[in-house]
Amino acid sequence: MADLIKLLPDHVANQIAAGEVVQRPSSVVKELLENSIDAEAEHIKLIVKDGGKTLIQVVDDGMGMSTTDARLSFERHATSKISTADDLFKLQTKGFRGEALASIAAIAHVELHSRTSMNDVGTYLKIEGSEVVTQEVTATARGTSIAVKHLFFNIPARRNFLKSDQVEFRHIIDEFQRVALAHPKVAFQMFNNGSEYFNLPRENFRQRIVHVFGKKTNEKLVPVEEETEVVRISGFICKPEFARKSRGEQFFFANGRFIKSPYLHHAVVSAFEGLLKTDNLPGYFLRLEVAPKSIDINIHPTKTEVKFEDEHTLYATLRAAIKHSLGQFHVAPVLDFERDGNLDMPYNFKDRNAQMPTITVDANFNPFFKGSGSPTSKGRIGKKSTEGWQDLYDFDKVDGGFSKLQVESEVVNAEIFESADETIESKQITFQLQRKYIVSTVKSGLLVIDQNRAHQRILFERFLREITLEKGVTQQLLFPVELQFGKKELKILEDLTHDLNQLGFDMDFTAEGPLRIVGIPANMPETSIKEVIDAILVSSLEHTYDGFSRAEWISKTMCTSLAIKNGQGLNQDEQYILINDLFACKEPKLSPFQRKIYVIIGANEIENKF
Repeated sequence: MADLIKLLPDHVANQIAAGEVVQRPSSVVKELLENSIDAEAEHIKLIVKDGGKTLIQVVDDGMGMSTTDARLSFERHATSKISTADDLFKLQTKGFRGEALASIAAIAHVELHSRTSMNDVGTYLKIEGSEVVTQEVTATARGTSIAVKHLFFNIPARRNFLKSDQVEFRHIIDEFQRVALAHPKVAFQMFNNGSEYFNLPRENFRQRIVHVFGKKTNEKLVPVEEETEVVRISGFICKPEFARKSRGEQFFFANGRFIKSPYLHHAVVSAFEGLLKTDNLPGYFLRLEVAPKSIDINIHPTKTEVKFEDEHTLYATLRAAIKHSLGQFHVAPVLDFERDGNLDMPYNFKDRNAQMPTITVDANFNPFFKGSGSPTSKGRIGKKSTEGWQDLYDFDKVDGGFSKLQVESEVVNAEIFESADETIESKQITFQLQRKYIVSTVKSGLLVIDQNRAHQRILFERFLREITLEKGVTQQLLFPVELQFGKKELKILEDLTHDLNQLGFDMDFTAEGPLRIVGIPANMPETSIKEVIDAILVSSLEHTYDGFSRAEWISKTMCTSLAIKNGQGLNQDEQYILINDLFACKEPKLSPFQRKIYVIIGANEIENKF
């Protein structure tokens, strides 16, 4: 039998490795930015075009590479970060495998300019699909500039799986923010399609957070500081009143590297227990510094998943540190047993005896005196007048008699007490069950409707019609509502401006200021503005719209936020209108999320119960 196992060619092996390292343009951004950090750059510039599909370029002023190093950097498993296996347990750099540049060069066109401070000239290298096309000497600035063009040019199937430019750009923003937050002492610039998007100077950690997420973030932050033999914790948590349903402001950094840790996230959430609304998540920017030998980061190609040696101690320390900060800065209620109770009383009233209140009575007041003023000046009570006292008890003189009198506690309900000439069939009889279901009668039995799902269907079809066919009516706000968001969230809303305008929203975007909402859809309550906008952002950030058109996704998000909730009481008219609107829909049987809206309990089924 012939031998079946053979070695793969290098270009095939590199493309396979690229599938693990380079999942989308944001993966390239992450690897290139981390390489610049390892090169001890003080200023890093990121240039992106068309969501990274056309161009991703990173320019830094780091130490640069020699001619030999520039060529070797694109070979697999070629690295300057480690030399032995023991080095994996004392890593101080971001990259160490030597796979990133080789994987990127296998599926893109790469151009590299690099020069060290010791050389007067640098190196220019051009690679297409792992093949070196050009390598020559060039004049360039100190540092490295690497441009990645036409990503996945030789793997069309992978390129077809990429999302729209807007979605891919959001992923790039995520990676940029993670690297920028982890290294506040490095200046960053970011350009998208020729316009500047971020300009972050060298600063401290708090200033970097504020510059990335907006000026209003500063008032949200509560500092956290704790140092033990196992870990040193520093950073900030957000006050409970600023908690949101999205995960946009949750960052863990371990030894200067962004990580994801559901276990540590649970420690933070448990520290906020009792302080957050249902489904809300706290925001945090926490940096953990542990001994390099106590953390294993070599368990996933993206290096965002790590393993700590003593997770239980880390969990308890982190939870205690956050609880301490919440109490120390008066964010959470605390009991102070050393408080002097005498201080609760104003100082001026201390040791003062209680005084009985004095009452002044006018002894000359006469309610039956018919004169123009008080009784005689001599203080004598005038003659009492008792004329007409019978009129107080003569009800025949009251307008309309007893038929027009109403007792204060009386409730008149014409719906329940119908007039004799009104038949039951002239008005549909409905009632609400457990403030969740609307029950009515049909020819075949009883109709039971889920009020929340029914209203979702009504609103969904209305919003979908307004986005696709006609523009919704806008009600202008007397006082515009201002909402503060980061640049990433503002970019999402800016991309959705057309669809939101069709629904009836009227929004003003400013470069550095808050989002101003001056008009909202006609049937939308003003109190729901922030809830609706947050719901749209959460849905976009968590990519729950995959598989749906933009109009369907926005309509579903809006109807979920604005629909009548279970537990909300409805009067007879509201129940009647809801039923009529439901059966006027194109699809009254199922909610927008394919759940059954109503059931019919047949008369035979009811009879069988007896």
